[in-house]
Amino acid sequence: MSIATSLARGLNAHEDLAHQAVSSAMARAQLTHANSVLLFLTPEFARDPQPALLAASKASNCMQVIGCSAAGIFTEEDWVLDVPAAAAMVFGGDVALAPAHAVDPETLIFSLAAPNAMNSAWIKAPGQRFGGISGDATGQGPFKVWCGAKVSSLGRCETLIHGAHGQIGVSQGIRALSEPLEITQVSGYDVVTLNAQPALNLLARELPMEVRDQEHLPLHLLLAGITFGDPEQAITEGRYRLSPIISTNADDRSVTLSSRFMPGERLFWALRQPLAAERDMRKTLDRMDQAQTTPPDFGLFFPCMGRGPYFYGGIDRDLDIVTGRYPGMPLIGFYGNGEIGPLNHENEIFQYSAVLGLFNKHV
Repeated sequence: MSIATSLARGLNAHEDLAHQAVSSAMARAQLTHANSVLLFLTPEFARDPQPALLAASKASNCMQVIGCSAAGIFTEEDWVLDVPAAAAMVFGGDVALAPAHAVDPETLIFSLAAPNAMNSAWIKAPGQRFGGISGDATGQGPFKVWCGAKVSSLGRCETLIHGAHGQIGVSQGIRALSEPLEITQVSGYDVVTLNAQPALNLLARELPMEVRDQEHLPLHLLLAGITFGDPEQAITEGRYRLSPIISTNADDRSVTLSSRFMPGERLFWALRQPLAAERDMRKTLDRMDQAQTTPPDFGLFFPCMGRGPYFYGGIDRDLDIVTGRYPGMPLIGFYGNGEIGPLNHENEIFQYSAVLGLFNKHV
């Protein structure tokens, strides 16, 4: 076994946790020198992660330590929120993380970024990006990303996974409340009418009874989905991106979204719901299984912090589904402030979603 993980937690954010996690992973992988190390740390380390990075480098005899701080972290064995912890995955044999330089559009690029380091030019650059956005439970920071065992001054890191080939799956995990409807009038971020009818009226009409009976609309659970291509099967095939609802406006019966859309695009209303998310995670794995001939050797997993154990009532059903499908597979990831993945032949920033990369070592 040349790839393995380990998780260490403690009462304080001390570099010994990073050393412990990496050392344990090295022992499991039967390595004395690692090619690369993925190291994710909880927010308690974010102000000064450098001692932990040096400890990880020393434990692995490797300078290629890559990762970030995050609200919560996990491996295939367990997840951690609310206490200081370190999660590590070590790579040996022919598999290594290497800097991404010149790439073609089909190249998979493992990408990490702090929220203040995001820009459209970076996201839309050539290559299929996947990964997550660093953060904490407040969304306010501090945020740290590291490459080469040093904190990145750019707040970003991008690497290639040499010696392995992989595929990326995205689970947006919503319950669709309506069919895709044509946007017929907009005003800035406000969707005024759909199918020439007031947008808010159509949203209210589609709400399930358990939501409609609430005193106030649970806007944190409601979203708009914009479809790509033929709208007939767009929802079933996952060809859509989500936009949170910012507000509803009683005066003109419009709905304010977090993104701008144009008349002629197709929009459907959606609800964040644990059961729907769980079902969509299973469907995502089904699609990925159809595209692979052998079980994956390792996985990298990036769910939204809004779709972790708290969303599922104290159990991370997404993580359970992945580990149940691939028992014993080394897996590492974190709960982020956004998820990076491909959609409609472009790189996107997802919200309330889960991005999974499954990899097989070259033979």
